[in-house]
Amino acid sequence: MKLSEASVSRLLAAFRSSEPTPGGGSAAALAGAAGASLLAMVAGLPKPRASQPADVEKLKDAGIRAAAVASRLESLIDEDSDAYSGVVEAFRLPKSSDDEKAARSAAIQRALTSATETPLTVMRHCAEALSLAPAAIELGNENATTDAQVGVGLLEAALQGAAANVEINLGSLKDAEYVARVREEAARLLAAR
Repeated sequence: MKLSEASVSRLLAAFRSSEPTPGGGSAAALAGAAGASLLAMVAGLPKPRASQPADVEKLKDAGIRAAAVASRLESLIDEDSDAYSGVVEAFRLPKSSDDEKAARSAAIQRALTSATETPLTVMRHCAEALSLAPAAIELGNENATTDAQVGVGLLEAALQGAAANVEINLGSLKDAEYVARVREEAARLLAAR
């Protein structure tokens, strides 16, 4: 089942199931997509507070960019589940001989790298959407301020959740240079909010 195309009821049932996916990474992407969608909605509502041409353009741009981020985060709901499924499959590889053990270990490292990149991408998109929030809150329709604030809350939760997934995967990776680089970027993305 493609998670991003499931009904809300089916998606929530999938999250409640005892299957390993979808999990927290997909939930983070979903929360981020909802948050960015709210910012796009607020930016596109009639009767904004923006009155100067530059502010009108800034608000319009924020709405377009927030919608694009929401769309990308939506696709990451499925990508995160697929990445984690790859980790599960790698751990199931045979390990009877030294060659099988080496192949399995390499496959696990590749899968964990992929499972790290996906939530890191979620973090990047959430940080981008959060950078658009001031325009929606300050220039959008005043009656929708709380909608934008809910969007910010969802994006912050998504950012934190994705960061937790990045960190848990880094603990099992052997490439120290990659681990350091990703930890630095994740810390920067968290600090930017």
